[in-house]
Amino acid sequence: MRTSVSAGRAGWIWLVVLALGLAGCSEESSQQSGGGQQQQQPPLKAQVLELEPRDLPVDKQYSALLRSEQQVDVMARVTGVLQKRQFDEGANVEQGQALFVIEPDRYQAVVSQRQAGLESAQAELYRAQRNWERYQRLYQQNSVSQQQRDEARADLLAAQASVAQAQAALNDAQLDLDYSTVEAPVAGQISLSEINVGNLVQAPQLLATITPLKTLQARFSLPPEDAMAIRLQRRASDAQQTITPIATSRDGLGDDRLTGELSFLGSRVDPDTGTVQAQATFDNPDALFLPGQFVRLTLDGLVLPNLLAVPEIAVTEGREGPQVYIVDASGKAKPVTVELGERSGAWIAIQSGLEAGQRVIVSNVPSAQPGRAIEAQPFDGKADSTPASAQQNQGDGQQQAQGAQNAAQKEPQAGGGESGSAAKGANG
Repeated sequence: MRTSVSAGRAGWIWLVVLALGLAGCSEESSQQSGGGQQQQQPPLKAQVLELEPRDLPVDKQYSALLRSEQQVDVMARVTGVLQKRQFDEGANVEQGQALFVIEPDRYQAVVSQRQAGLESAQAELYRAQRNWERYQRLYQQNSVSQQQRDEARADLLAAQASVAQAQAALNDAQLDLDYSTVEAPVAGQISLSEINVGNLVQAPQLLATITPLKTLQARFSLPPEDAMAIRLQRRASDAQQTITPIATSRDGLGDDRLTGELSFLGSRVDPDTGTVQAQATFDNPDALFLPGQFVRLTLDGLVLPNLLAVPEIAVTEGREGPQVYIVDASGKAKPVTVELGERSGAWIAIQSGLEAGQRVIVSNVPSAQPGRAIEAQPFDGKADSTPASAQQNQGDGQQQAQGAQNAAQKEPQAGGGESGSAAKGANG
């Protein structure tokens, strides 16, 4: 009988302990729920940019090769012994300056000979002209036959041809005499001499090279979209800014640069390279840049028109690629995956994923989370105000805060486990 009563009491005690445990768990759950509501994040203050099409400056460098279109090879045009060299190798020469002398006495003798031949032909022409006039008068008086008159006429024509032939021979000899003194066809810097004084020169033979350095050209290749942007900008009647090519040394040494103008834009896309050829012309007054030198070329003033662009600080990396946060109609942050385009300084074009009128978060981006309320503030226009290092620091701080929050949430669970173990021990 006592055993039955004791067993009944033990059952009641177990039921009471179980009820108390359930009540404690319910109260703990209620406290945790209340704590979660207390930890709800406040609205995030962030600058917001409303998207609208803009002209994005082209921030690119093109590799270009400098050349001098007026560079000439000085060639010998007569044969003879090189008697003089009248310049300093590597010096600047002027157009028309005498450079070499090739045996002029020899060609002067030929000129004198041809001059004598011309005078002889002119004397014969004078005789034939007088005979023709005489026979013409006699024929009118019926004193000579028509045959005699015609022969006089033929002699006159032959004498005239002889004079013309002698004059041509003299001119040819005079050209050779002129070519015996080689002059600079253009102004520029002359190279080393290709032949020494005293050697036999045979036409045509390279004597030296003259390279004008005051004006240089740079040929380079453009992507088709950049070439189209140039054509559109040139066509626009209200274009306020011109396109100015700027060339700088490829090795980055010194602060010297060349400023010129775009002198040529190709009319076709090269099927092999997929690019459009272009050329810029530069003034090189100090002759610091040389033909054959590679330079980095930029096109100041060139813009890509009507693009949607955001500051680069607004772009983060999501699960599906680059993304930005926009503020939706309910005022909350929403991630949107985008396709990136051209970069220009602190701005980056968006090829797809966004539309005009959408509002993009451009500050405190690392603190933005999907669904978090945003207290929107106007964009101050400083696209590069938050460098990448600052974003990284903000991201690290956010991760540390998240870790601390997770640790705080685990502490009550740990305490509850200990209490459960104690209760289990008491029950046992």
